[in-house]
Amino acid sequence: MSIKLLVADDHEVVRSGIGTLLDGSDVEIVGLSGTVEETVSLTKSMHPDVVLLDVRLGSEDGLTALEQIRTEAPEVTVVMMSTYDNPTYVARAIALGATDYVLKDSSRVDILEAIQRAASHEQPSETSILRRVQTTMEKRKDRSDSKDVPLTNRELQVLRHIALGLSNREIGTSLNISVETVKEHVQNILRKLDSTDRTAAAVWAVKSGLIGNS
Repeated sequence: MSIKLLVADDHEVVRSGIGTLLDGSDVEIVGLSGTVEETVSLTKSMHPDVVLLDVRLGSEDGLTALEQIRTEAPEVTVVMMSTYDNPTYVARAIALGATDYVLKDSSRVDILEAIQRAASHEQPSETSILRRVQTTMEKRKDRSDSKDVPLTNRELQVLRHIALGLSNREIGTSLNISVETVKEHVQNILRKLDSTDRTAAAVWAVKSGLIGNS
């Protein structure tokens, strides 16, 4: 039995490319959409097994569609797709219930596997961005849920900027501090949160309400 897939991307060339990429596989594209409203509507009417959803749908936030799908069609799994490994996008995707997160320059094998695993309600592959962050979060779940992580006000400011995807240089410019000082704050933040990288720290920021889910 084929896997029914809805592809949501605001660029026609990407939608066509996904179709070509999956040609000859067990995945059948049953719908194409380019806006949040259209994506949610088609998901509810066509009942796909999986939605391959771009993080950005033109000027709209694709994660808004994810949130609505998980509320209105919880049986449908969603694989987020993006050009960038942006820590905020990954963090929000996890918080809102995405099954996996793939980059647009991923190989055919990786994209197909992500869709197949999502359709079977399996965990993402060990190399998945989302799986890596989930694993990190599980290892320090008790601590990440605590409200007693001793971050200073400045560290909280830096963490918010990290969660917005800013580089150390951009954070330094925004807060009017040196790049070296930013690096020191980042190291302290990762140590205090027991995080392996900036993406995991961004997940903590989202779950703790420092950055909104929508």
